[in-house]
Amino acid sequence: MKIIRGLWNLQQNKPSQAAAGRALTIGNFDGVHRGHQAMLALLNSEARHRHVPSCVMTFEPHPRDYFAALHRKPELAPARIATLRDKLQELSRCGVDECVVLPFNAALATQTAPSFIEDTLVQALGVRYVLVGDDFCFGAQRKGDYAMLDAAGGRMGFDVARMQSYEVHGLRVSSSAVREALSAGRMDDVTALLGRPYSISGHVVHGRKLGRELGASAAGKGDGFRTLNLRFSHWKPAASGIFAVHVHGLGPEPDSAPLPGVANLGIRPSLDPGDVNGGRVLLETHCLEWPQAMASALNEGEAYGKIIRVELLHKLHDELKYDSLEALTRGIANDCDDARAFFAALPPQAYVQTHRQTTRDRI
Repeated sequence: MKIIRGLWNLQQNKPSQAAAGRALTIGNFDGVHRGHQAMLALLNSEARHRHVPSCVMTFEPHPRDYFAALHRKPELAPARIATLRDKLQELSRCGVDECVVLPFNAALATQTAPSFIEDTLVQALGVRYVLVGDDFCFGAQRKGDYAMLDAAGGRMGFDVARMQSYEVHGLRVSSSAVREALSAGRMDDVTALLGRPYSISGHVVHGRKLGRELGASAAGKGDGFRTLNLRFSHWKPAASGIFAVHVHGLGPEPDSAPLPGVANLGIRPSLDPGDVNGGRVLLETHCLEWPQAMASALNEGEAYGKIIRVELLHKLHDELKYDSLEALTRGIANDCDDARAFFAALPPQAYVQTHRQTTRDRI
């Protein structure tokens, strides 16, 4: 999938790409849930019919993030399901040819709906087909709607279509529903809404390296609860707490079976503000079974920068604040025991089924 960041790149590519045309859909696509996947499948079909690339326009930050910051009301910002990295990966897996990422800023927030249609959709993108959701609004003060877009398409020569809500077992699939399920720790519901286990990916970053000392053996070689740390780039994740997880990317082959683990997603309330990642949302993952090569790499610092993906399968509990490192050590040990019990109760083929579910083609 080709990623185009900002209107300036659209303008630079205008002579060759806008003339060719695009089939476009517009939205935040937070989570790329099953409703999004159904929309993208239709988009791809229409793009092939017209012999043009399929294209998603999305925004970073989320428009509601922008207005929450503008009005100094952080409570108005939505909890974030996925990082931009994970969103782009899922869009690519859905077969999208291009993704235009527009920075949602003052210029975009104040652009009128007619200007957005003519300048961005027609002149910059050369749209031939535009697919939107049933509640789509756009332009300054959200004055643009489906009727305006459809009328403009009739005048300017592009088709416009609207897709109704997508339901699973009578439940409307939406990013709001995914956020609610993540907040409540209903990971089975999250999987049903997403069509895959919820996961977070990224580069392994340095931490305080405290975990390897907690629960270390008598040999004192830093072999305690060492963790792989990923930063969650948004300050308000939709999920938080302690989870039983599957870790992908540590095996000798790209499609190696995942490793079981336990992870903490949050701000680590038991650590002091001077922590190297203090104030940042971090996903800290401890594998219950470390590959020998990875154990050596961790000790020698070779794991940092490695890209891994962590699936959050089952929530054990919310983050807890421990009053001492000894209490924290006991708490982590209990979490490891609970995670092992979760994995022991899974059907024998659970690892294989989960692995296949994350690599198969999606609608």
